[in-house]
This record gives sequence, C-alpha cells and structure tokens, in this order.
Amino acid sequence: MGRKGVCCCCAALRPRYKRLVDNIFPEDPKDGLVKADMEKLTFYAVSAPEKLDRIGAYLAERLSRDVVRHRYGYVLIAMEALDQLLMACHSQSIKPFVESFLHMVAKLLESGEPKLQVLGTNSFVKFANIEEDTPSYHRRYDFFVSRFSAMCHSCDHDPEIQKEIRIAGIRGIQGVVRKTVNDELRATIWEPQHMDKIVPSLLFNMQKIEDVDSRTGLPSSPTGGEKEENPALLAENCFRELLGRATYGIMNNAVRPVFAHLDHHKLWDPNEFAVSCFKIIMYSIQAQYSHHVIQEILRHLDVCKRDSPRVRAGIIQVLLEAVAIAAKGSIGPAVLEVFNTLLKHLRISVDFELGDRRSSSGSATFSTASKESDERIVQNAIIQTIGFFGSNLPDYQRSEIMMFIMGKVPVFGSTSQSLDTSHLGDLGTRRIQIMLLRSLLMVTSGYKATTITNALPAPFLDPLLSPSLMEDSELRQLVLEILHNLIDRHDNRAKLRGIRIIPDVSDLKIKRDKISRQDVSFMKKHGQQLYRHIYLGCKEEDNVQKNFELLYTSLALTTIELANEEVVIDLIRLAIALQDIAIINEDNLPMFNRCGVMALVAAYLNFLSQMIAVPAFCQHVSKVIETRSLEAPYFLPETIFKDKCNLPISLEKHEKNLFFLTNKIAESLGGSGYSVERLSVPYVPQVTDEDRLSRRKSIVDTVSIQVDILPGNNTEDKVNNTEEITFEALKKAIDNNGLEEQEKEKRRLVIEKFQKAPFEEIAAQCETKANLLHDRLAQILELTIRPPPSPSGTMTVTAGHAHYQSVPVYEMKFPDLF
Repeated sequence: MGRKGVCCCCAALRPRYKRLVDNIFPEDPKDGLVKADMEKLTFYAVSAPEKLDRIGAYLAERLSRDVVRHRYGYVLIAMEALDQLLMACHSQSIKPFVESFLHMVAKLLESGEPKLQVLGTNSFVKFANIEEDTPSYHRRYDFFVSRFSAMCHSCDHDPEIQKEIRIAGIRGIQGVVRKTVNDELRATIWEPQHMDKIVPSLLFNMQKIEDVDSRTGLPSSPTGGEKEENPALLAENCFRELLGRATYGIMNNAVRPVFAHLDHHKLWDPNEFAVSCFKIIMYSIQAQYSHHVIQEILRHLDVCKRDSPRVRAGIIQVLLEAVAIAAKGSIGPAVLEVFNTLLKHLRISVDFELGDRRSSSGSATFSTASKESDERIVQNAIIQTIGFFGSNLPDYQRSEIMMFIMGKVPVFGSTSQSLDTSHLGDLGTRRIQIMLLRSLLMVTSGYKATTITNALPAPFLDPLLSPSLMEDSELRQLVLEILHNLIDRHDNRAKLRGIRIIPDVSDLKIKRDKISRQDVSFMKKHGQQLYRHIYLGCKEEDNVQKNFELLYTSLALTTIELANEEVVIDLIRLAIALQDIAIINEDNLPMFNRCGVMALVAAYLNFLSQMIAVPAFCQHVSKVIETRSLEAPYFLPETIFKDKCNLPISLEKHEKNLFFLTNKIAESLGGSGYSVERLSVPYVPQVTDEDRLSRRKSIVDTVSIQVDILPGNNTEDKVNNTEEITFEALKKAIDNNGLEEQEKEKRRLVIEKFQKAPFEEIAAQCETKANLLHDRLAQILELTIRPPPSPSGTMTVTAGHAHYQSVPVYEMKFPDLF
C-alpha cells in the first residue's frame, strides 16, 4: 500500500503530476509539507511548464475537498505548496495555474473560518508582490475587492478575531491595489464600483485613530510591528498608497467616496476626522492634482447648500485646510471658482439667517437664535477661507482676487456686477458688505506691492473708497484698514497703533524709503481723492474712537509712504480744514466728534512736524499742545477718548492759542524752503457721484428742490422781501459792473491761482462752487415762479434725503467762483 492507503498498482497508473502532488502530503498533517517531495514537484513543474495548469487544478480539487471536510491541516499544506510553485515558476504557461490559485484563495476567503480567511489573504498578498512577465487581459479582481472590503468591516464578537480579520482585509485591499496598478489594465480598479467599496472600508478603520489621538495630515512613520497590529495605521498607509498612485483622469473616483462616507456617518459636525482625511489626501496626491480635490469640495458644498449650518461650516473648514496645503503648490484653474462659490454661499447663508429672523416675526425663540448663531459660524468660516486662500496666492493673482471681491461688494444705486442682494433688504446688504470687506481685509493682509499704483489701481481705488462714505462706522473702519494694508509697505502700522501725542517719533524707528516717481505720479492723480475721503470721514456723526484712530493712521501712513514736499503742504491744508470742521461746525456735529477731530489734528500735526523736522513748525505745534493740556485737555486724544471725559459746552469762546494757525505754520515752513503759497488756499473736497451711490444723508440724491414759504400774516414784509430778490438784482449781484477796482483785483487773484494752485484743487473748487450756485439759482427761479405767501421771508429747502435749515431770503448770498 502506498501513502494514504492507495494501492501501489493504482498509484502507478495515476498521472505523474498527481503522484508528485500526492507525495507532498504526509500521513499526519502535523508533520507539515514533505520538503523532499516538494522539491521534486517544483523541478517537474519548471521542467514541464505545460503541466502547471493540471497541477494547479489538482491541488485546487484536493484543497476544496479538504475545506469541506474541515481537514485544515491539509489545507495549509496545499496553500504552502501553491505558494512555492507560484514563486518558482514564471513561464507564460503560468496563467492557467494562477487562475487555479486565485480560485483556491477565493474558496478560503468564502469560508467562515477566520484562520482560513487569513491564510487566503496571506497567499494573495504574496501573489500580489510577484511581477508577472506579461499582462493578463481577462483576469478581474471584483470578487477580491468585495470580499476584502467586507472583511474590513468584520464585527466578530471576539475582539482579537475581529482585529485579525480586519487587518487581513486591509492587507488584501493593499495587495489588490499593488497588483492592479502595475497591470496594463490597472484602470479597472479605479472604476467607481470598486472605489465605492475600497475607500469607505479604509476610512472605516482609519476612523479609530481619532479615538486615540488627533493626527495631522503629514505622513506618519510607525514601525513595522505597529502597522501589522493596528488596523487604523495599516488602513491609513494603504489609503496614502492608493492616493499616491492616482493619476489625472481617475483622481475624482478616489475622492468622491470620501464625501459619501463622511455624509453617511455624519462626520462633518464635528469635523475632526474629515479634516484629518483631507489633510492625508492633500499630502498624498501629486501636487499638480490639488485643484481636483478643491473642486470636489466645492461641488459637495453646492450639494449640501441646504444642510444644517454646522455641516456647511464643517465642509468649509475642510476646504480651508485643503486650500492651505494647495496654496503652496499648484492651484490650477480653481482660483476664481473657489472665490465665486464661497461668495455665493456667503449670500445664501445671509439669506438663511435673515429668513429665519423674518419667519420668527420678532419672537426671540431659542431655535431661531441658535440658527442665527450657527449661520454666523458658516459666515466666519467662509471669510476665513477666502482670506487665507487669497493671502497665500502670488501677488499677481492676489491683485486679481482683490478686484474680484471688490466687484462683488454691493453699493447702493450701483449697476456693477455685485452679488444680488435685492431680496435681502438694507440689513442683508449691509451684512454682505461687511463680510466681503472683512474678506478683502484678510486677502490684503501682508500684501507688499513695489509701487502704490500696483496696490491701488484706479479701477480698484474708486470702488474701495465708495463704502468709506456710507452711514456705517464699521464699514468705514474696514475700508480704512484695507487701505492701511495696501499703503503700509514697511510694516509701520503696528508702531502707529492708537491715537496719541508721541513725544519723540524717532523712538518708533519708522522705516521708509525715498518716494519713487511712480508714487509721486499716483499722488498727483489720486491724492485729492484720498484727502477727500479722510475729510468726509471725519464729518460722520457715528464716529467712535476706532474711527478716529484709523483716520489718524491713514494720515500718518500717507506721510510715511507717499509724502514729498507738495504732499506735505496738502496734508497740512487738510489738517487745518479738519480743525475748521470742529470750530465752525456747519454739520452740527456732537461735541464728542468735534473734540475728537481736534484731537486727531493735534496728534497728526505733532507726528508730521517731527517727521519733516522743521524746528519752527515743531515749536508751534508743541506750544499749542502744551496750551491745550493746561486749558483744554479735551482737545487732546489722551483725554477725549477716556471713558469719562468732561466735554465743553461750546468751542466758540476758545482763544486762538488753542488752535493751529495757518499763518504761523506758513511762516515756519517758509523759512525752511517750503513753497507755502498754497497754504493760504482753504482745502475744499471735490464732489463726485460716490456721494449719491453711498447714500450719505448730507448729500443730495435728487435734483428736484422744493421751496415752501412758511405761513404768516405780515403782507407788507412779504412784498418787500419778494421785491428784493429779482432777476435784475441777481444779475447785478453776479456782474458787479460798478466795482471796477474790485474786479481787477479779483482777476489778478484768479490768474495767480491758476498759475500756482494744483489743477485738481482748482477743478474741485470750481465744481463745488458751480454746484452751489446752481442750487441757489434754482431756489431763486422757484421763488420768482411762486410768490411767497408768508411775510416771514424764510424758506425750507428739501432735497432728496437732506433737510436744510430755513434761512431768510434776504440773507441768501451767491458765492464768487474764486
């Protein structure tokens, strides 16, 4: 009798390959594989490769029978023999043998015995590491993908067995990936039906990491033993390897299942695991494919636009982390798409917030307040992402993004391509304005342009300064802060923080360069525009301390970065004009604002005098400040901006020694070589269309003027007053032919002004006075058409949003053009 009870005669009649296979199995499986007979079988297989398919089929037959009979010892021997044959034979005839081998591995994986599943997995991993000479055009791994993925989700009641099966499943997936990506038909593994099984299986095991510690997206370097023992670490490394092998056309197939997994398991809130996943993705893929991931995040954000605020905030936070990594490499064509999508969701978030507020009908319910708070989280996340993304872009791209965002800021009455906020109302529009400007503030942070023209081109400067005239102190603050980011090219702003009287400016160690020709040209073209917005910004009634601080910083930075001798004179004229605002008070400003403007002028002239270092000028400024500290401390920033400051009742009785005087300044600067002729010309801001677009309450929105005469009983006064204002009287007042000598002097002054004054100043003054004359003419024409019914001789002029104080008709005067 031969081995295992087979008679010698029957054994001799069996094919040789069967006899060789039978001989490798011992009588007792505990003895293991018969090595001598295994060497004979290997030699036979190598010598006669055409027999490999039969050897494989026979081994598969025996293994199937042993699996059914639960003879697991012989199963182990059969798989060991298959592994050795697989490693030893590399001929073209091995293809049929591989099919038999994979069939046997499948049998083991289908069994319910954990040991056999692990055995089959180990054999498959060994096979996956073999480089075949020729590709297989018909072999598919669908079953193995499904089976290994199922093993990754093992829920065995024994924790050790569960862990062992999950590790086997992850290693099996890793083997499938390695085998297929090296095959010419590797595209099959990247099909969505496979990725939808592989990626969630890996993420399911990776998720266990978050229970232990928080992990970054940087590649980890655990030891080999840790990889084998920890399913989470093994899954993470497999996930990294999978992503690292993804190419351009198949990147999306590997990323999209991540979103499905995070959605299904509700992992966007909290989103620690989501952030960790996308850090791994961004660090694992090739840098040039980063924009694919960003586009997928944006696409998913659009899909989830009606989800809860915290879910959207979680997705946006993930986008921020991805952008932070991608900004260091290639962004590709996704730059504008990122900003456009985020701005769209910013509008949607504001719409949701205001919609919830309107639906609550004023009832302060907890749920409504909670929704509003959650929407604020979304909005802050969007702003943070926009700012971070923009601040990490190259300068040329950042300039484009600044223009892009500024073009989205809604301006009242404007027809620009801004965000559609018509359905949001004034409150929603204001919220959008503030958030877009906050985004722009973050984008401009750290921006260092070589010339001011690059930082503030005309198409950007005009729309940027428009919100600085709006009736909202926060909007004006944001505009000034953005302006500081762009003007401050030497990081001096931190040294100027807070409005104060600086004893010695040299202690600040201000950094500055010589003014370039480009900067000089910029100030010639746009200097009046900057002065105008500072001037009008000081006249706003709702100014708080921060507004005055930012206005002071604007003047100081302009002095540092852009001031030559001509600009210094213009800035002094502007400062004196601001002082006149507080003294004359034509705008009926509150006393705090008037004192705040006086303090602003004092702080700035103190800074300017030390910057230009003219001793006589410094002496005059110091003397005024010293006098104020003794007699009117509320004119100094250290006092007026305290919480409890005693304000004066009026400013009319103050003596001149408390004010900065133009003649004193001109005298001091003239002795140092400055051209001070223009100091005698008062500063007058230019009126533009921005006043109408910004909805300033002190600017006329319409051209119609309605004049109403107050009722009264004195008819005699009515006739006298009406007769005094006639067309002839108006003509006489304008022509003034009788005063020949005064006319000559007037012409001389006009010629001198045209010779010495800047063109922008002349144009601004002419336009302002022409507009004023036009308004007065309209009033007179209205009076001549409608005789006054009242003897009081007063009228009320209503123009758009403005309400002008009633003035006696006989006191109306018509200004000279110059």
